[in-house]
Amino acid sequence: MIQYNKIIFTGPVGAGKTTAITSLSDVPPVKTDQVASDMTKSRKASTTVALDYGMMTLPGGEKIHLYGTPGQERFDFMWDILATGGIGLVLLLDNTRADPFQDLRFFLNKFGSFIEATSLVIGVTQMDVRATPLVSDYHRQLEATGLNPPIFEVDARRKKDVSLLVQALLYSIDPGLEDQ
Repeated sequence: MIQYNKIIFTGPVGAGKTTAITSLSDVPPVKTDQVASDMTKSRKASTTVALDYGMMTLPGGEKIHLYGTPGQERFDFMWDILATGGIGLVLLLDNTRADPFQDLRFFLNKFGSFIEATSLVIGVTQMDVRATPLVSDYHRQLEATGLNPPIFEVDARRKKDVSLLVQALLYSIDPGLEDQ
């Protein structure tokens, strides 16, 4: 059984990390958003500078702690801090970005050791705005890495979508969870 249920949400600016945690959390989320003062402001008015935190409770009463990383690389010192003690990674990718595959490679590289020691699930957001690349294209990008994580099209505003990501992650960590 899982000892400490800490899941990390990461991805580029605007991928939906804060929104995903907000949609899933059973408690008011803690956010460290500040007014965007760099090129981020062309994508959104504020950005996470330290972390987002939320918590969800499973039907059996077990708590899942949700930590969101800042998306900007200049805050990458927080990534290792937040990942410490985590059981898995939810990587959110924004399909409308100029090169979402570059984002995929970047975050797989930055969180490589964490992914090797835990588990990974990928959610692709904004597919309603830009339909390509397809989920199958993301799978093809991953073929050379030896990774085969679950990949889903998600709307970070929809609790059902984000819940599916967390369920897939938990199941990949402990397949026996489905039987409970």
